[in-house]
Amino acid sequence: MPGLRNSRFASLHDVELCSYAATGERRAFGELVRRHGSAVRGVLRRMGAQGAEADDVAQDAFLTAFERIAEFRGEGTFAAWVKKIAARLYLRRLQRDRRLGAMTAEAVEEEAEPASGDADAAIDLEEALKVLGATERLCVTMCFGAGLSHTEAAEALNLPLGTVKSHVKRGLDKLRARLAPEDGVALEGRRGNG
Repeated sequence: MPGLRNSRFASLHDVELCSYAATGERRAFGELVRRHGSAVRGVLRRMGAQGAEADDVAQDAFLTAFERIAEFRGEGTFAAWVKKIAARLYLRRLQRDRRLGAMTAEAVEEEAEPASGDADAAIDLEEALKVLGATERLCVTMCFGAGLSHTEAAEALNLPLGTVKSHVKRGLDKLRARLAPEDGVALEGRRGNG
C-alpha cells in the first residue's frame, strides 16, 4: 500500500528520513525534497538565481545530497546541509559562467534608497534584498540563508575573509535601514560567525 508507506514517511523526523534514504529508500528522500525544496529554491533566488536556474540548481543540490546522504550526520539540520550544497553549486555555476567575477568587481558602495511609502506597509524580504549590491546579496544570503560561515563564504567566493565580513555588515546595515520600523528596531545579526 503506497499511501500507507508515504504517510509513514510524512510523520518521521528528517534524521530518520535520512537514515532510510541512506539505505536506498527513495520515498524517504522524496519526503525530504517535499519538505525543503521551496526553502532551497528561496535561498537560491535570494542569491540571484532566476526562476528556472533556481529550480535547476535546487534539483542538482538534492541529487548531490541523495548521493552523499550517508555523509549527513544529523549534527545540524538537513535543511541547512542541503542549502549549503545548493549555495556552493550556484557559486560554481556563476564561476563557470564567469558571472561571479563580474559581480564581485562591480561597485557596491551605492547607498540604499530610503524606504518609501506607508510605514505600516509590509516590505517583502525579496524586495528589500534588491537594495543590496550583487556581492552584498550573495554574502548575506550565503551566511544567513544558506548557513555558511563567513570563512566558508569567503572560500566559496574566493574573496578575503575581511571583505566578506564587510559585505555582510554593509548588507545587514542596508537591510536594517530598509526593514526597520520607524522606531529603530533592527534585525539581529549573528556574532562570531567566521
